[in-house]
Amino acid sequence: MQRKYIVVTGGVLSGLGKGVAIASIGNLISSTYKVVPIKCDGYLNTDPGTMNPVEHGEVFVLDDGGEVDMDFGHYERFLNTTCKFHWNLTMGKVFDGIRQKERRGDYLGKTVQMIPHVSDFIVDHFLKVGEESEADVVLIEIGGTIGDMENELYLEAARSLKRKVGIENMVFIHLGYVPVPNGVNEQKSKPTQQSISMLRQRGIAPDIIIARCQEMLTDNVCEKIANFANLRKEDVITGVDVDDIYKIPLVFEEQGMSELLSEKLGFFVSPDLREWKEAVYKREKYQREITVAIAGKYTALEDSYASVMEALNHCASYFSVKINLKWIDTEEENIDMTGIDGVIVPGGFGSRGIEGKINVIKYCRENNVPFLGICYGLQMAVIEFCRNVCGLSDANSTEVNMETSDPVVDILESQKDIENLGGTMRLGAYPARILEGSKVYSLYDDLEVFERHRHRYEVNPMYHQMLRDKGMVISGMSPDGTLAEFIEISNHRFFVATQAHPELKSNPLRPAPLFRGFVKACLD
Repeated sequence: MQRKYIVVTGGVLSGLGKGVAIASIGNLISSTYKVVPIKCDGYLNTDPGTMNPVEHGEVFVLDDGGEVDMDFGHYERFLNTTCKFHWNLTMGKVFDGIRQKERRGDYLGKTVQMIPHVSDFIVDHFLKVGEESEADVVLIEIGGTIGDMENELYLEAARSLKRKVGIENMVFIHLGYVPVPNGVNEQKSKPTQQSISMLRQRGIAPDIIIARCQEMLTDNVCEKIANFANLRKEDVITGVDVDDIYKIPLVFEEQGMSELLSEKLGFFVSPDLREWKEAVYKREKYQREITVAIAGKYTALEDSYASVMEALNHCASYFSVKINLKWIDTEEENIDMTGIDGVIVPGGFGSRGIEGKINVIKYCRENNVPFLGICYGLQMAVIEFCRNVCGLSDANSTEVNMETSDPVVDILESQKDIENLGGTMRLGAYPARILEGSKVYSLYDDLEVFERHRHRYEVNPMYHQMLRDKGMVISGMSPDGTLAEFIEISNHRFFVATQAHPELKSNPLRPAPLFRGFVKACLD
């Protein structure tokens, strides 16, 4: 079979859900074919690693150490695949690659121009990813909206890609918006029509339209959009608002998406969605409810902890339980812990809210409340334990207090002389040797596990033995025995923390083991 390409563009406004849409399309295909996603971002950053999560959302870390857009979380969860860093293209990467080619003399002294040199560079990247991964289908998401200056070169590349691979091997899918204005109570197709018109101006005619709307499109609106796009009515799919993003592949399939793709690309798509559907609807049949608190400093924007929330959603389906979230801003002076069944302290950086996190962890430890610490959460748990159990009142992280007399959390030795922040952390999947008989071992059922990391600081090895002597179990260590990867307290319902980010590898059919154990403890 010749390799197929599916390009998804978006119009009208950002945040319509192109990432989820393309992941859902991939979900329908991935049970039959090998699917590889590419995300094209317009920003000039090399990656989102140094961008504020309140502005940009969560930074998603891959096995190979790449820091990428949070849409890659959707790709991995929906496609059941492990993505690679070079599948994420930013204009920063593109221009850096062009500069390197020019310096090497690859352009033979020619004037380097946006078109064709930059657009051809992008096309070559699309083709190279498909070849190297031996993909049957390459999904390409072009970030931003039609009309944005930042994505013009990606659109030009996508237009010329169709000529290179053949019209029979490529499909353009456009995601538009159909609002229902208050007081009018009528679906308005004009925003989608205008974005289709802007797409045509760039030489691209969509083959399928996904119209995002709070309700199913009426026949009249479907007909309007189809006529304007020179398509059949069945080529217009409603991207209807749902209460659970994992329902979107089911919604698309009910409207014939896999049949459309089969027809337009000349291959056979027959998705088996039985297990997926069972997992999605199991959560709606819940018999019990629990309240989980997430204690962090980015609570103003929940996207900052998107993967933590998704891991909890996966557990909600697994246990058929409703998980109510309570957001705790640890910069507040008085933190109310009533009615909370368990607490998660997620990853983060800096000194803001640290004392609030330590107080929340102390409450969990002393009151037998299930606690899960992730990355920074592990470090805060160690500081709390050292202060209140080991008697080291000045215990701290050197990230917070360089002058502390007890630096129980310190910067990695390999990081001390690094000046540039981007890409210098301990990033990607690392192995950990698990202590047999520990709580962590019972959850993973393995003596060696690989989880993804994103940090510079570690528990100071000088304090490992003291922690053990005072009752903290270091239940996972790096293979060389120097770094504490997992900790726990054995005489507690559930007090577990990890230096890693296990939420990044959780998916609807296989919830992350630590989250599964945490939610079970909350239920028990």
